[in-house]
Order: sequence, then structure tokens, then C-alpha cells
Amino acid sequence: MTVPRAVAVAYSGGRDSTALLHATARAAALTGGALCVHALHVHHGLSLYADDWLRHGQQTCRRWASRGLPVHFHAERVRFDVGPGVSIEAAAREARYAALVRLARAAGCNTVLLAHHRDDQAETVLLQALRGAGAAGLAAMPQRIERFGLTWLRPWLAQPRSAIEAYVRRHRLRHIEDDSNTDTRYARNKLRHDVWPALPQAPQVLGTVAQHAQDAAQCLAELAELDLGQIGAAAQLDVAGLLRLGPARGRNALRVWLAQVTPDRPAATLVQRLWAELAAHRQPEQGSASWPVHGTGVLRLYRGKLCWQTAASREATADRAEVEIFLDGPGFYSVPAWHGVLQVEAVPAQGMAGRAGAVQLRPRRGAEQFQRAPGTPPRSLKKQFQAAGVPAWQRQAPLVWQGERLLHVPGLGMDARCLAVPGEPQWRLVWQPDSPAGEGGGG
Repeated sequence: MTVPRAVAVAYSGGRDSTALLHATARAAALTGGALCVHALHVHHGLSLYADDWLRHGQQTCRRWASRGLPVHFHAERVRFDVGPGVSIEAAAREARYAALVRLARAAGCNTVLLAHHRDDQAETVLLQALRGAGAAGLAAMPQRIERFGLTWLRPWLAQPRSAIEAYVRRHRLRHIEDDSNTDTRYARNKLRHDVWPALPQAPQVLGTVAQHAQDAAQCLAELAELDLGQIGAAAQLDVAGLLRLGPARGRNALRVWLAQVTPDRPAATLVQRLWAELAAHRQPEQGSASWPVHGTGVLRLYRGKLCWQTAASREATADRAEVEIFLDGPGFYSVPAWHGVLQVEAVPAQGMAGRAGAVQLRPRRGAEQFQRAPGTPPRSLKKQFQAAGVPAWQRQAPLVWQGERLLHVPGLGMDARCLAVPGEPQWRLVWQPDSPAGEGGGG
């Protein structure tokens, strides 16, 4: 029996996501059962009508399924805190995307469709411009992006809102009207109600601006990747090498590195501040400093290296219980108890032979021994962490065991005692702390 492929649609119940879900389900129905569609609904609890929206989504998908459309409904309730300096829109967006990642993985989906359209893109471009964003910010929302093992697609990004409204009317689709859409305290609503009526051509023009900015941002990103590769930047950024690039290229490389390691696109003010304060450290390899970032984590300078620590990774791990998971092949395995994902990937070398099977994630208990390379003696984790320059706040991730055999230590890699013989099929483990994804608004 062939298992149908699966695609997910972020479904709020609003006009845009209702239209996208309906169009996707109709297309899937033409595949004769080869494709099924999963509607992912996130219940924020922000509106008094949130429970009604949840019921509406359930009933809509049930009704469509009874008519032969291959659609399945999934929902998750989320709670979130709004920290200092963080808007409720940003906090809700972060919680929504984190929930979408969990729902998509649980449904077996590798692709999530988002209902953003041209008017949403225009709003994002203008809001980014008003925040003083550079090319990366003005590039706004990409049509396709890979994050957290998922592909995020915005198939209607070039379509105007009017086209989606016409689709809804043609198919007589019932949808939710969000009561907050008329509240002009929210920046996007103010644009929709007060700005766009006076500038009817703005969405199309700003969409073109986004395309130009995407090209420029791609060129700058490729330059940054070259620069970061030359200074050996990965999870840790070598500050001395960064400063040698000079202000313009250095800030560009810093901006791209921050986008890679932090959950949100870095603000221009953060990049400027970091550059100025890092440059002020005469001997950064001998000093230490930290920069909290809106409650999502903290940047730390240690032994000349700049590191990112998520808020979740700062939690104490001594009382965390052992977690066992079964690895049946390459892919991403979510471990909610440890706020992260264990990735299994096939590699040509420096991996482990055979099938992974059941593995255990355990906290450090003391006396663990780790062998960094073949032919070297096993040493205590503390000494290995010190030799590798792994700071104390990055030593709390789970150790991956298979019975009494240590396989992987985040920050150090695979234990050399479990490495495969060269030429054998092999795989390795990579630990990734959780971090929300996504940007922009939509229905």
C-alpha cells in the first residue's frame, strides 16, 4: 500500500487561509489519493472568539472531507508572554510559527503553505522601511524558505488581495472575520485602513521593491558567507577575524551570522551596537560580555568567540528525566522535553555505522568520558569542553547514548569510539535547540 504524500496549510479560518486550503485540497483531490492536505490551526486565545474560530475550522474541514476533499484538521492551543520591548504581534507570530512546526512534524508534513499575498508583502516592506531596515529587511517575505527541516512556501505572494476575494466569492467559501482587523492600533491594520486607500498602486510597486531588495540581499548574503567561511564562523563567531573585515563588510557578516543563529531577523540597532562594543574590546579573547536579546536568548563573548544561547537552553537540566527515542533513518526528531530537535544525517565520513535504533538523551551526571578523535585518549567532558572552548552555558544540552555507549555530545560531536570504518555507510547526529521561524502577517 502506497502512503500518500502530505502537505500542510497554515489555516486560521480567515479569508486568505481558507481560500488557500480550499484550492490546495481541490488540487490534491485530482491526484487520486496520492496527496493529502493537513490544515494546521493555532489557537492563540487572544480573541474572545478564538474558540468559535477553532470550531469553525473543525466543521469546515469535516464538511469538505465529507464532499471528497482529502483534508485533515489539526489544532494546538498556545500561551505566550510579551516581554519588554516586544510587540504583541511579534510574540503571537513567534508562538504561531513554533506551533506550526510542531503540528507539521506530528502530521508527517515536510512542506507548509502560507497564505500571504502581494498586499501582505507590501505591508511588510513598508513596515521594515519605517524601522530603518536594510536590504535583508526590505526583501520582506521569501516565496520559499527552508527552516527547521521544513519547507515553507508562499504560493500566492504575487497575487493581489482582490484575486483571493474573487476566489472566495466564486466558491462561496465561509470564513472568519477577525475582530482585531479593524483595530488600527496594530500597524498592519492602520496601513490597510488609512494608507492603501490613498495609494492604490503602492502594493504592486512595493512588491517590486521587495524583488529588487531580495536580489541585493542575496548578493550581500553570499559575500557574508565567503567572509564567514574565511574566519571559520559557525556556532561561534571569531571576533578578531570579524573586526579585520572592516566596518561595512564586518557589519554585513555579523548581520548574516546573527540571522543564522538567532530566532528573529536582527534589528539594525542591535548590529550597530554589537559592532561598536565588540570593536571597543581591545583584546576580546581575554574578556567576556553578554547582550540579552528581547527575552529570546543572550549573545555572549567568551575567549574571543561570540555565541548565542537560547532562553530555553539556560534552564537547569539536572532534574530532567532521560528521554528515549527511536531513530529509524535520516530526518528530524523533536524532543520537546529538551526544547530541541535531534537530526540524523547520512555522511561520507566521521559518522557511525549501522542503524541507530533506540537512543537515550540524558543530562550530564559527572564522570562521563569522551574521545574527540581516533588514537587520542578519552578524557572527562569537563576537560574536553575546556579544550574545545565550549562555554559553560552551552554544556547543558542532552548527551546522546545508546545503552552504555556515548554517541554524541552537543558542542563536541560524535564520540570517536563509535565511528564507522571508512567506506561503510554511516550517519551522524546533530543537536539543534528549538527556535521559532517565520515572519509577516496573513489570514
